[in-house]
Amino acid sequence: MSIISALYAGVSGMNAMSKGLQVTSNNIANINTVGFKGSRAEFADLLSLTINTPAGKSQLGRGVRLQAVEGLFHQGSFENTPLVTDLAINGAGYFVVSDATDTFYTRAGQFRIDKDGNLVNALGMNVNGYVIQPTGQRSGTRAPINLSSVTAPPNPTGDGSVEGSGIYINLNLDPRDGVKTFDITKPTDASSCNYSTAVTVYDSLGGAHTTLICLNMTADNTWAWHAVVDGGELTGGTAGVFQEQASGTLQFDTNGHLTTQTPTTSAFNFKGGAAQNQAIGLNFTGTTQTMSSSTVNSLRQDGFAAGSLQAIDIDREGVITGVFSNGASRAVAQLSIASFAAENNLFRTGNSLFAETPESGQPIYSVANTGTNGTVAANTLELSNVDLTEEFVNLITTERAFQANTKVVTTGDTMLETVINMKR
Repeated sequence: MSIISALYAGVSGMNAMSKGLQVTSNNIANINTVGFKGSRAEFADLLSLTINTPAGKSQLGRGVRLQAVEGLFHQGSFENTPLVTDLAINGAGYFVVSDATDTFYTRAGQFRIDKDGNLVNALGMNVNGYVIQPTGQRSGTRAPINLSSVTAPPNPTGDGSVEGSGIYINLNLDPRDGVKTFDITKPTDASSCNYSTAVTVYDSLGGAHTTLICLNMTADNTWAWHAVVDGGELTGGTAGVFQEQASGTLQFDTNGHLTTQTPTTSAFNFKGGAAQNQAIGLNFTGTTQTMSSSTVNSLRQDGFAAGSLQAIDIDREGVITGVFSNGASRAVAQLSIASFAAENNLFRTGNSLFAETPESGQPIYSVANTGTNGTVAANTLELSNVDLTEEFVNLITTERAFQANTKVVTTGDTMLETVINMKR
């Protein structure tokens, strides 16, 4: 009897709308879930009964079914945060996280550094990326990012062969004290040097050593400079006994401008296992000779000791730059970004994680801002992409559809009751 079929059609509508309500309620429940991607219910009609009519064969519908729950993967809005490890992807792609056995993909970038130096998500899963060596070369192997052993290697003070290498010292030298003869036994004495200043230099192991730069006038417009180190810091030296490690001359014109600087080959022999005969360049460019007090205008050198990681920064390519205790900074790792040919076929595993499926295609691992991948934003989280207004409209239409289907059931029941009463 077609009344019975109508009852079942109404029931199918109630069942389908109940499942549609579940999809809508799940979207609303996750309105504040970081990185959440909403879904929509897609329905299909059931046509399975063919009847003969005067006009020919016709079909009677048998109801409705939930055909699919389609994921909606459009971009969510962003929220700024004070944490540099809060990350979002502006555009396509997924962060890659893993545990001991499986790899997952997520848009939820609530990351942190744990006690072991691992970059992890809220579940403690490792965030994957690529190590960047001190040379700047990026590893081609994807692996969990660990920052516990990241250091800035020491940098010995350079030999001056390239711009910015070695010691740069800009002075004014006062010629009014006249000619003096340098005495290595009294490098800081006014009878030996017209002017002296100290600079810290670094050996091949990052050891810091005080070097005294002594300058004495040898003739009009001509000066000699001497780099001396306490023997206690030198191989085979004696504490308190200074040794000259480098020397040279400075020549000025009658206007007090430096015209010639003549360094000799330097050979610093610091003890403690450091490389011997270390060449350290001294550059006096810009130094002047005027009738005013001798003074240092600027002084710098390019060496530094080894440093430990103090802070990190993350740029739009997902490159993690470490800031170290010695003032140095360098790229230490880069986040891995995965993309899929059919991301709407990814499998939701809960906790804002996705897993690949045969239908989604295999992940393509790369980095941010390459190919179709989006860029990484630090101090930012991607919020749920659920539109609350749209979901409320879905609630209303789903409720009305459910009520209409219940009306079909009650109407069919009334008709059956009428038929039953006819047989009495």
